[in-house]
Amino acid sequence: MRDAVDLITEQWARERPDVDSSPMAVIGRIARVSRLLEQELKQFFAGHGLEFWEFDVLATLRRSGGVEGITAGALNKAAMRTSGAITNRIDRLAARDLVRRVPAPDDRRSVLVQLTDKGRELVDYLLPLHMENEHRLLSALSPTDRETLAGLLRTLAVGMGDTTLG
Repeated sequence: MRDAVDLITEQWARERPDVDSSPMAVIGRIARVSRLLEQELKQFFAGHGLEFWEFDVLATLRRSGGVEGITAGALNKAAMRTSGAITNRIDRLAARDLVRRVPAPDDRRSVLVQLTDKGRELVDYLLPLHMENEHRLLSALSPTDRETLAGLLRTLAVGMGDTTLG
């Protein structure tokens, strides 16, 4: 079985045999698979009236905010995709009545971001569907292959400094 990266690495081996292009076999595939997954997830969430980043923020609040909520700074650290535009994202979700800002009970200068009932219901509805979709996207891999790949990607991520969310 061959893919586009095989062709690219073969071309470089032919044109520049003096340069070790073997990292492209890994990095090129990670980049290409990342783009393909992003397209698939974007399409999935669009079918439910959301953008992927919207679900990511809502899911982050659902899994880490509890009923009390979390600060925007903590949300930014806990989200799977960090962004300097978290305030804008919260504003957009608040306009759709999916999140709300409330004063922090122990610090009047701080604000917590909470899921609204509508936001919680949306995440709870979409999460099983999203997981089914992700299982479909990984269906070319056996459970053992998935576990191996997850471990290898973890090792790479940690090696590049991605060790914790906070």
